Amino acid sequence: MHKQKQLLYSFDALEPYIDAKTMEIHFSKHHVGYINKLNDALKDHPDSASLELEDLLKNINSLDPSIKQAVINHGGGHHNHTLFWESMSPSPKDPSGKFLESLESKFGSLQEFKDKFVANAAGVFGSGWGYLVLDSDSNLELIKTSNQDSPLMLGKTPLLGVDVWEHAYYLKYQNKRPDYLDAFMKVLDLSVVEERFNKNY
Repeated sequence: MHKQKQLLYSFDALEPYIDAKTMEIHFSKHHVGYINKLNDALKDHPDSASLELEDLLKNINSLDPSIKQAVINHGGGHHNHTLFWESMSPSPKDPSGKFLESLESKFGSLQEFKDKFVANAAGVFGSGWGYLVLDSDSNLELIKTSNQDSPLMLGKTPLLGVDVWEHAYYLKYQNKRPDYLDAFMKVLDLSVVEERFNKNY
């Protein structure tokens, strides 16, 4: 059974950037819904149910066709949201070391990375995610994914994802997605992203 990790901060800890009511609904309703539907889809497929979430998504094309789309939607939703929560902090830190050097080499500077990350996510059409990933050659890359698709299904390693479904921001920001993305960057803990980079680079 897949389970939700405990949130490392209170629902109101990211105020005024991410409001408490959105956090509560997003974490307690939307994310939990993905987990419940993922477990329901896997209940009659013990071989798939025994896999770790990342392995499920990496091997999406080998799954029974009857559960493939449910795993894409709900397994992707579970994994995307877990990374999302862990990437935010009321006390965010900037990156250092090899990760900072790689960001500067790829994007020009830390600020240019942040600007390009926001622009990429703002450009998602409809519902989806903006992502920083490592490609199969360990190169940093900005990509967009639709709905709850995971970069793992594309053979890429997700380092940082931002949710641009309207449920992530509409209560506070309405249709002003760029304002929400600017606020997200205020609580983005790049030291956590650096840990993912160091683990996978």
